[in-house]
Amino acid sequence: MLSALAAAICCATLSQAEPADVAGRYRDHRQLTTYIDDAGQVYPIKTCEDWAERRKHILAGMQAAMGELPSREHLPPLDVQVIETVPGKGFTRLRISFVAEQGDRVPAHLFLPEAAKTKPAPAMLALHQTTAIGKDEPAGLGGLPNLHYGLELAERGYVVLAPDYPSFGDYKYDFKASPYASGTMKGIFNHMRAVDLLQSRSEVDPERIGVIGHSLGGHNAMFVAAFDERLKVVVSSCGWTPFHDYYEGKIAGWTSDRYMPRLRDVYKLDPDRVPFDFYEVVASFAPRGFFSNSPIGDNNFAVEGVKKGVAAALPIYQLYGHPERLQVCYPDSGHDFPPEVREEAYRFVDEMFKPD
Repeated sequence: MLSALAAAICCATLSQAEPADVAGRYRDHRQLTTYIDDAGQVYPIKTCEDWAERRKHILAGMQAAMGELPSREHLPPLDVQVIETVPGKGFTRLRISFVAEQGDRVPAHLFLPEAAKTKPAPAMLALHQTTAIGKDEPAGLGGLPNLHYGLELAERGYVVLAPDYPSFGDYKYDFKASPYASGTMKGIFNHMRAVDLLQSRSEVDPERIGVIGHSLGGHNAMFVAAFDERLKVVVSSCGWTPFHDYYEGKIAGWTSDRYMPRLRDVYKLDPDRVPFDFYEVVASFAPRGFFSNSPIGDNNFAVEGVKKGVAAALPIYQLYGHPERLQVCYPDSGHDFPPEVREEAYRFVDEMFKPD
């Protein structure tokens, strides 16, 4: 595992990548067993060092579509403000806000288990779906019971941070006035700041932090984990399928200001032109743990595409010697996170966070 310092250095230097230089280098995003150097020479990926080169190119392709990740040097203090303190069964829930960047505060719920007062606990970032109540749903304060995973993880002894995504819940955000090229990259930046907050807490073991989310939260969990290697386990429920499999390649749903308008304005809604795909995002997690809930009846994210994505990423997990850390569940349900699948996901997280 990366030390906290090494991870911070890694995160701080990602914005130095040159997305435009490599955005068009890879035409087949399923091809994950080779990388292409600056001269256009193709090399087989035989070692983890080889994969590190390909992974840099994946992050560059993502930034070409999303906008570059801003520098994380000279960040302002988090300035956590507690708005409300609510006792729960075995934990305390704090309604808080924290500083993402100058002039921008993120509303969130922070769950602190009683046991974490004496021994640092693992932590999970819990990201919400597309719902007006935002963070309140994973916190168990409304919405669908099957999406109360933040509350359920807190009841299992995890420190949990559930923030609002910009424009949801209590988080007012004007995308038209935003300096970000996409809402997706703003979300990534905010969620990395959420990891900063978790690492700053004495109740948290800084080497055992993960992320979970459903739908909007499912792909946001994947996006932040691609850029932030401090996240050691990723759970995505109904969050992804490759672009060609998303409504048979009709990717307009990804192009609102909340997501990635460049897919429309630069790449003309053509999946062949988009400079990254979910095959690569999944592979970028290796050797960290990835659990996907991908129901066979999900009409947003086609399960056939998920199966292709997992097959493409598996050789990279095998390269690291940990194919068991790539797990997918295919329940017979629609766009949902059923109880038995949540339980399986929680067991996966528990296993990943066992002490060495």
